Amino acid sequence: MKGVMRFGKKGKLSPRYIGPYRIAKRIGNVAYELELPQELAAVNPVFHISMLKKCIGDPSLILPTESIRINDRLSYEEIPIKILDRQVHKLRTKDVASVKVLWRNQFVEEAIWEA
Repeated sequence: MKGVMRFGKKGKLSPRYIGPYRIAKRIGNVAYELELPQELAAVNPVFHISMLKKCIGDPSLILPTESIRINDRLSYEEIPIKILDRQVHKLRTKDVASVKVLWRNQFVEEAIWEA
């Protein structure tokens, strides 16, 4: 499972947004039904309001689902692109090497440290 990320999560379990998608109708006070594309037909189209985000005006920040390549199990594989930095943490008995990795479908600001 190393390198496989779940739909909606990345890195340190922070939310991942794809889209934008149009709201089809409001269901109750805190739920909305979205118009999802055919490749996301297995996903329940009803979302809690806390999982939604306003449409971003900058189109470079929006990830299309075609570039992520979501498989039939609603997950996608992250591929490392580049190592940005290296460091060594000195503990009492050993040294732990870490690298800052830039993954595919992420911006440089979102790069994370891997041990």
